[in-house]
Formats: sequence, structure tokens, C-alpha cells
Amino acid sequence: MNNKLWSKGGTPHQTVEQFTVGRDRELDLRLAKHDVRGSIAHVQMLQSIGLLSADETQTLLAALNEILITAENGYFTIDEGVEDIHSQVELLLTAKLGDTGKKIHSGRSRNDQVLVDLKLFMREEMQQLALGAAKLFDRLQYLSEHHKAVLMPGYTHFQIAMPSSFGLWFGAYSETLADDLLLCAGAFKIIDRNPLGSAAGYGSSFPLNRRMTTELLGFESMHYNVVAAQMSRGKAERAMACGMAAIASTLGKLAADICLFMNQNFGFISFPDELTTGSSIMPHKKNPDVFELIRGKCNRLQSLPNELALMNTNLPHGYHRDYQLMKDCLFPAIDELKNCLSVAEFMLQHVQVNEHILDDAKYDYLFTVEEVNRLVLSGMAFRDAYKEVGRQVAEGRFKTDKRVNHTHEGSIGNLCTQEIRQKMLEILKEFKLQ
Repeated sequence: MNNKLWSKGGTPHQTVEQFTVGRDRELDLRLAKHDVRGSIAHVQMLQSIGLLSADETQTLLAALNEILITAENGYFTIDEGVEDIHSQVELLLTAKLGDTGKKIHSGRSRNDQVLVDLKLFMREEMQQLALGAAKLFDRLQYLSEHHKAVLMPGYTHFQIAMPSSFGLWFGAYSETLADDLLLCAGAFKIIDRNPLGSAAGYGSSFPLNRRMTTELLGFESMHYNVVAAQMSRGKAERAMACGMAAIASTLGKLAADICLFMNQNFGFISFPDELTTGSSIMPHKKNPDVFELIRGKCNRLQSLPNELALMNTNLPHGYHRDYQLMKDCLFPAIDELKNCLSVAEFMLQHVQVNEHILDDAKYDYLFTVEEVNRLVLSGMAFRDAYKEVGRQVAEGRFKTDKRVNHTHEGSIGNLCTQEIRQKMLEILKEFKLQ
């Protein structure tokens, strides 16, 4: 039996069937509830323009809501031999409602149907990623405030440079996550556009009410030009991928810092034994495997925008089957990033901070700039003060009390935690989470 929306009665060769369907049946299960919601809005619109009677609409909506409950509860399946989610839903409706079920595709192509599914899916997934990033942000802000008085070395060129603090270090990653979400919010706006009604990319002779479906599906607005709507396939995925790569970059850098700072030569932080791994030969080892894997996964995630961009390179406007392959890249990457955010937040619940790092004399030179500034404040010209402290270092006479007095915005003594939090709250509003 041929259960394809595009079938005219023939049967494709099995080799072609297997190659073209690919992983669609597996991946499309994630689109099930979105596909049904899109169909519910489409049915309501079809009634409004006279293509469905009130009785037909009521019957279709009842059946679709039954399918939606199944999809939302995770019980929806795609039967063997059915190509994708769209075919499965229409097959279920037709089996239950007969000719009424066959009317649901009026004024719609599988092209704009899958676009709606993907837009709704990506919109929801971006909201989940935003919530995951916000949870990690909260943890970092808590750690920043909790350890704001604990000094640590700052580095440039990987050389001991100037005093930093755990407040600065944790706080830096929290603000950077906020900036990453600002990029994600831009991608969210690109995604939050309704393509339904563009059909195969050239509209329909039916008097479709696209404003109605835009409102019913909760989109911010529609893709007005029907060709532009189809051209959003690939662009929306790449925009999302860029936001994901930004988060992955921040998370990967944090993981790299943690792997370094756990090293015994640093000894800045540690984790309980049960959150580290050991060696098969060295009984003393406490390896940062979790953060090494986060680092590796996030490095891989940063290739996603390029992978999707290359998949779309040189494709003229209109639909092409190449687009199907983007799901293979994007869907697993979303899961990977959500998992990395969750595990990082869990691990940081248990981080242990060394509060006595600077007791070691090797960190005395962190305070040379503090001494230069003290001399300048006492009236000495900066360049003379710089040379004087340099002579003290060269002659082994430099002494320091290892105190800092940083008061300007964003410095050790003025972390601007609340300002950064407010910045994050404003960005989160862009994701329509309420």
C-alpha cells in the first residue's frame, strides 16, 4: 500500500524508497504535535473561507485533538510503510472519517506543512534552550556573589597578570550567556513567522486567510511573500544554529577553564570524588571527564552553522529535497546542547572553591599594577611609577599586601550582578515564555 501524500497510485522502487525517506520516520516523531496543531489551525481557516462545513470542521477537530493528545503523551507512532508524519496524520483521519479526512490538505502543500511543523518545533526548542541557559545563568550568578571576596589570578598570554576574583570569573560567564541569548532571540524572531498558505512556494487560488492561521498558531507575524516563506527553509535553521553555537562557545570555554583550574598545578577548584573519574593505572587520579566531554561536544556544536550553510549553498529558490537532511544535523545538536547546559549546571552545584590561592608567593607579582596605581595616586607620574615598580621586581625588592581596591562598574569590588540579571530578564522576554 502506498501511503504517500504525493502518490498518484504507483509504487517507488525499494532502493529509492529507503534512500529518500532516510531518517524521516524517526525524526518526524518529534514534529507530531506540531503537525497536528498546524492542521487544527488549517481546518479552522478552511471553514472560515467556506471549504469545510461546520459539521466537517467539528468532526475533523475532534479527531485531530485525539491525535494531539496521543502525540503530547508520547504514544504517537508512524506505521511501517508510511513515509512521514504528514502522511500518517492524514492516513489516520481518512481511515476514521473517510472523505472528510481527505479534505484537510486543501490549500496546503507538504512544503508549507513541514515548514509550519519546523517553525513550531524550533520555536519551542529555542524556548527550552533559553530556559536551560537561564538556569545555568542563575547558578553562575549565585556563585559569583557567593565567592565575590575570593581572589584568584588573572592571566594574559597565559602568564600571571593581575588580580581577578571568583566573583569576576563566574560573573563573566553569566553575562556572556546573556549575550548569547541575545543572538538566540534574534534567531527566535526569524523563526517566529508563519509560512502556512505559501503552499508549494507560489501561493494558492483558494482565498486562504493567512492572518487567521498566524494568530491561531501564535506566530508574531507571517512570511508575507510566499516565495520568501519557502526560502526561509534553511535560513531559519542556520539562524538557530548560530545562536546555539554562541552558547556552545561560552560553555566550551567555561569547561576548558574548569579542566585547567582543577589541575593540581593550579588547584583553584575541585569537585567531590563521585563527580570525577579515575584512572585504570594511577590510583590518585580525579579526572574532569564531564567537563572534557562538554568541551568536546561544544566544540563540535560550533560546526553546526557551517554544516547547515554548506547544505544550503548554491540552491536556487524553491523547495529541494536537500533540506530534509538538515533535520539529521539539527535535531541531535539541540539535544546535545540542552544536555550540556543541564549537566554543567548540575556540576556547578557542587563546585568547591579554594579560598587561599594567593597565599602562594608565586602570585605576588599579580599586584604590581596595584602598586603602580598606589604610587600614581600619591602623586607620581604613571610612567615613573611603572619604572619604579619594575626595578623593585628586577631587584627582588617588590613587596605587596595583596589587597585590591577596585570600585568601578564591573570590577572586583562592583560586579554589577543586578544589572546583568536585569539584562538577562529583558532578553528572556523576547522568547515569549509566559
